[in-house]
Amino acid sequence: MTLQTQLKKWMTRLLVLAAILAALTLFFNRGGNESGAGGRPEHGGTGITLERPASLVNLSMQPGKSISYAQYLSDHDGKDRPDHEITIPAADYSRAEGGEFRRLEAYEGHPGTSLFTGEKGEVEWRVHVEEGGLYNLSLLYYPVEGKSSSIERSIRIDGEVPFQEAAYLQFDRIWDNAKDGIDQDNQGNDLRPKQIERPAWTTAVLKDADGYITEPLLFYFEEGEHTVSLTAAREPMVIGELKLFQQESPPTYAELYRQYEAEGIRRTEGALLAIQGEDAVAKSSPTLYPLSERSSPSVSPYSASKVRINTIGGFNWRLPGQWIEWELDVPESGLYKIAFKSQQNFVRGMYSTRKLTIDGKVPFEEMNHVAFRFKDGYRMDVLGGDEPYLFRLEQGKHVLRLEASLGEFAPLIHEVEDSLLNLNAMYRKILMITGTNPDEFRDYRVEQRIPEQLEAFRYESGRLKAVAARLVELSGQSGDQEALLKTMALQLDEMIEKPDTIPRRLEAYKTNTGGLGTWLQQAREQPLEIDALYVASADAKLPKSGMGAADKVKHEASTFFSSFFIDYNNIGNVTDEKNQRSITVWIGSGRDQANTIKAMIDETFTPETGINVNLKLVNMGTLLPATLSGQGPEVAMQIGNDLPVNFAMRNAAADLTQFPDFESVAARFRDSALVPYRYRSGVYALPETQTFNMMFYRKDVLEELGLEVPKTWDDVASLLAVLNKNHMQFGLPVVAQAPDQWTTLPPNSMYAALLMQSGGQFYRNNDRESDLDSKIGLEAFKQWTEYYTDYKLEREYDFANRFRTGQMPIGISDYTTYNQLSVFAPEIRGVWGFAPVPGTVQADGTIDRTVPSGGSAVLMLDDAKDKDAAWEFLKWWTSDATQTNFGREMEGLMGAAARYPTANIKALDSLPWPVTDYENLKSQFEWVQGIPEVPGGYSTGRHLFNAFYRAVISGIEPREALMDSVQYIHDEIRTKQAEFGELQE
Repeated sequence: MTLQTQLKKWMTRLLVLAAILAALTLFFNRGGNESGAGGRPEHGGTGITLERPASLVNLSMQPGKSISYAQYLSDHDGKDRPDHEITIPAADYSRAEGGEFRRLEAYEGHPGTSLFTGEKGEVEWRVHVEEGGLYNLSLLYYPVEGKSSSIERSIRIDGEVPFQEAAYLQFDRIWDNAKDGIDQDNQGNDLRPKQIERPAWTTAVLKDADGYITEPLLFYFEEGEHTVSLTAAREPMVIGELKLFQQESPPTYAELYRQYEAEGIRRTEGALLAIQGEDAVAKSSPTLYPLSERSSPSVSPYSASKVRINTIGGFNWRLPGQWIEWELDVPESGLYKIAFKSQQNFVRGMYSTRKLTIDGKVPFEEMNHVAFRFKDGYRMDVLGGDEPYLFRLEQGKHVLRLEASLGEFAPLIHEVEDSLLNLNAMYRKILMITGTNPDEFRDYRVEQRIPEQLEAFRYESGRLKAVAARLVELSGQSGDQEALLKTMALQLDEMIEKPDTIPRRLEAYKTNTGGLGTWLQQAREQPLEIDALYVASADAKLPKSGMGAADKVKHEASTFFSSFFIDYNNIGNVTDEKNQRSITVWIGSGRDQANTIKAMIDETFTPETGINVNLKLVNMGTLLPATLSGQGPEVAMQIGNDLPVNFAMRNAAADLTQFPDFESVAARFRDSALVPYRYRSGVYALPETQTFNMMFYRKDVLEELGLEVPKTWDDVASLLAVLNKNHMQFGLPVVAQAPDQWTTLPPNSMYAALLMQSGGQFYRNNDRESDLDSKIGLEAFKQWTEYYTDYKLEREYDFANRFRTGQMPIGISDYTTYNQLSVFAPEIRGVWGFAPVPGTVQADGTIDRTVPSGGSAVLMLDDAKDKDAAWEFLKWWTSDATQTNFGREMEGLMGAAARYPTANIKALDSLPWPVTDYENLKSQFEWVQGIPEVPGGYSTGRHLFNAFYRAVISGIEPREALMDSVQYIHDEIRTKQAEFGELQE
């Protein structure tokens, strides 16, 4: 071991020891208080005082974006905050264009005239400001029925978005349980309450939708005439009025308590009010439905064997701005303490933060940042800890709200996001010099060619270390949250120390910045689960919160014993009476989806038709053997595109065209969606989902490079030349092998697009031969492989990560990647978009943008005992209303990442897409074609893949490589046709 290595090792040990000593000192100074809401956290800024180098001022500023809010406030530092209120009636607008606008009189109890604004368009008001200065801005609005998602708007002042955060303003809808009580299935299990909207007039003060700025936003107006405009991005709303005003800051608890004493407000005695968490009266999102906690006997109600709805929140309640409200009925006026029986075992190394309001107001400053610290199991969190805060409550009803907040972590997380943008920008600069695979024996002198590089690394290293130290200080403990920050900082230090090693450290650098992006996503999540809340007199004794050893043993024993008698495959009501009309349906997706579908069945399908459904959650790999043995279901849901025809040629699937109303049902889908399920003259499944490719692009990177979004493949060739010059990549659909020999590999979607855009097809002669050996098929294959041989494109890669860093600023991927990016990469929101894929220019000058589709289907088995009942289920499941409700339920249940790619045309129109993005999606949908499934067709994708690798890897001429593979496809198709009697027809 060298002396240098030994010194590094000892330095690392000393740093770790120092961190441990600092954490212990902080812990004992705080008295070792682990109570989640009991601690009284210190408030302040980031605690970071590093001076940003001049070279970094605009490094992370994306082209085309406004300045940040921090810069905006800095530019208006010292400006007055006039104690003056200006009300702007919404109906007195000066301009409205691009959407639906109409005036409404006395709408939903609002006196006077209000203004309906649709899901797109812009409306503008004129306002006269008598006294210039910084103002808060509020909006009185009513969330009219839309697509069940939050309302989005952007604001412009005098025609300009004043700062980045003003481009994404979010207005909540109000949700509640559809019923007051909890329904049960016939097995005695509680059913998750359905969430419905309960709209009401609401005043919202404009704030940062990302939660990085915990105070309401301020807007600067000079004295004189101004215009204020709102531009719709998603969902309609009715606006009553806008208001410029000053938001009052709440007093500190010490100030408020002195006021209590001065006014003679007395403490109540002997009162204890308990409210179950699941009895919440309002929520900001349908994802905040009541939950079933089965891992602990300390919750109420509790059952070891049955499902009981007994808590609320959990991991679903994690995003800044999400809130839950409870109603309190206070027995007498006076001072009370407030406690929560909660569980916060989600976030270690940080704590979950909530803002508490009573009747819409923060009682005192400390309630802006209520800390729920990490600890396993349920515990009693008393606000204020050992010296509880006392709240003044008048006799009668009050509304208590807890809102998820980033609290004191907000500026720290924002610092890391800014750092990540800088590091990614620097990565792209290095990439333009070294490429993705730098020569380890070459000295690129990147530190000389990028003069600001080392200064940037030094600043970012110091910033990440300061954030990590502040995290430990705030949370009172070390955890994995700051470990990644220190790892990134350590690598930056090593690159500063030895700049000649930067090129060969580039892969690790990219990995760490990717990890930093994941850190950002996780750090913004602040989960908390509530079992109950208590409003009690200061002298009242609160119930026990945890469970003893005996309780735990009893719980585990009861759970184990019950497992022998419960069929966990069954979902919801189970029909066992023989005289009832029923069908069995298998589903192969997750339990959340199955529970949602079963709830919808019990709410609508069974009451309307009188047909009971036994829904079972199974591994769909067992469908074929179960069907062959006569143990299969009547209906199988969410199956792959290849299964219906494979079952049909074995006479195991029912032909749906036998039903007289088939044509009207088929009209719900595009013809392309039904193509994979046609066999001979029949149709053997109905489509559930339909997906296809879109082109994703980074607006900021393309603008840096002076590039436009390509419309044709010729444009792509020109764009590739510029990207290659800058060592960046264009992403074509991944060329990957099937995960196992039992999974059918569909034809590559890129090759399919090139083939179809040129007028080609996969099969000829009534689908009995492969047509890939045609002139068009061979030309399309040659064009496809040349992207990898001539332009050296990557065959397999992680598109989301490369797109996030900017290494792959443009690429073609399944449109559901949109959902992933929306959640996975919040730091690049607003600087990326998607558009239809490039097309092939036709003889008449038009552009053909045809793309193939994939998806899933619902299948009726041929040996179904009651085919009419099964058909009723298929019609219900694929109907407009059911698909819309399921799509909204899944998005409500799991968030935007679970947006459902339904094949139903009207249902897709009803899902909550931002208007501009959905218009691009619909534009591409007009060009979608299905790929037919034929006997032996499973060989097409497999042998196409083999031909690709022979051409690209082995260097065989593309025409020869494909011709060899097509012969194998011909042979397989003929073999299967002979096996199933196709050749004799």
